[in-house]
Amino acid sequence: MKTRKSEPLFHIVKRKDMPFGKQVMVRAIAIVAALIVCSVITIITTKMNPLAIFSAVIQGAFGSTRKMWITFQDTSILLIIALALTPAFKMKFWNIGGEGQVLIGGLGAAACMILIGDKVPDPVLILIMLVAAVGLGALWGAIPAIFKAVWNTNETLCTLMMNYIAIQIVAFFTILWEVPKGSGKIGIINQNTNAGWLLQVGNKYLLTILIAILITVGMFVYLKYTKHGYEVSVVGESEMTARYAGIHSGAVIIRTMIISGGLCGLAGFLLVGSIHHTITTTLAGGEGFTAVMVSWLAHFNPIAMIGASLLIVFLSNGAAQISQNCGLNQSFGDIITGIIIFFIIGCEFFIRYRVVFRAKKGAIPAPVTGEAVFGGGPGDESAVKEIKEEEGNDND
Repeated sequence: MKTRKSEPLFHIVKRKDMPFGKQVMVRAIAIVAALIVCSVITIITTKMNPLAIFSAVIQGAFGSTRKMWITFQDTSILLIIALALTPAFKMKFWNIGGEGQVLIGGLGAAACMILIGDKVPDPVLILIMLVAAVGLGALWGAIPAIFKAVWNTNETLCTLMMNYIAIQIVAFFTILWEVPKGSGKIGIINQNTNAGWLLQVGNKYLLTILIAILITVGMFVYLKYTKHGYEVSVVGESEMTARYAGIHSGAVIIRTMIISGGLCGLAGFLLVGSIHHTITTTLAGGEGFTAVMVSWLAHFNPIAMIGASLLIVFLSNGAAQISQNCGLNQSFGDIITGIIIFFIIGCEFFIRYRVVFRAKKGAIPAPVTGEAVFGGGPGDESAVKEIKEEEGNDND
């Protein structure tokens, strides 16, 4: 007597590809569902009209010309950091250290402004700041890469811990350079001379936006059309394949993380030299972590990251306006933002995977395209075989 195997009720299968139109439809449904949930929560908790909340979000991001420029500038910084992390992620090197790399880059720029701001001409100072910021960011990215390439350490933990080291280094120099003494902060650097302040192109927001556009185009070309981009993809797919193709995985890892850290350092340079003109432990504002989500939402596509970055910044800046317009604290705005982002991330599951339910007894399951990721094998061959065996036992 044969023992019947229990067949799982369903298994999840990875889709080969979903048409672009259907992807847009799934995401649109997710956003509508998120807005409905936000509306229900708003009515239950605040007794307010949900339209007033959504109107405040739009006003916070695009309510005036100045707010619009700030939204685009914040989007540009987040986009640069996301682009910096993308080559490492595409290589399956999980660089969670963007926050620290931005901080160290900003510290390098601030140090140049403080120490030699009155000793060299301004164009030379800005060039030195750029080299220092990019160089230190690259160094901060290279350290965990070397550990990974040589000793195969865990890059996620290593890059994460490097963030906290960077924060403490910045905190040390903040106390060392504090103005006035005992204040615990540096304040605006070179406020009287503007030494090291980047020139305005049109207005004080446009330069960062233009740089972000150039880096986006450059990263797209780098990943898609260059030999280095090809090597990143091969190492990400399989180190064995890379070795067979004559690609030195360790060298690719170190080179890619130097680029990643250098771009994060550039973001720190822009934050210090163009936007804030100071250095603090919160200079990056958590965007080193937010950029991870942006890169994943865009599926490592530099062009798609523009929309993902704009969406995150739009929700973040808009949430701050809710407290002003509706008399609610910042936490409520963060709740609304979190719900919308949760639905957007959740819909990616339905874009990448589909659920296949167990076929009824006596029926031959339809062939499954794609790879079953749990609850079954690469197809339904085993299920078909078991069904036929059960039918034979019943006939006996």
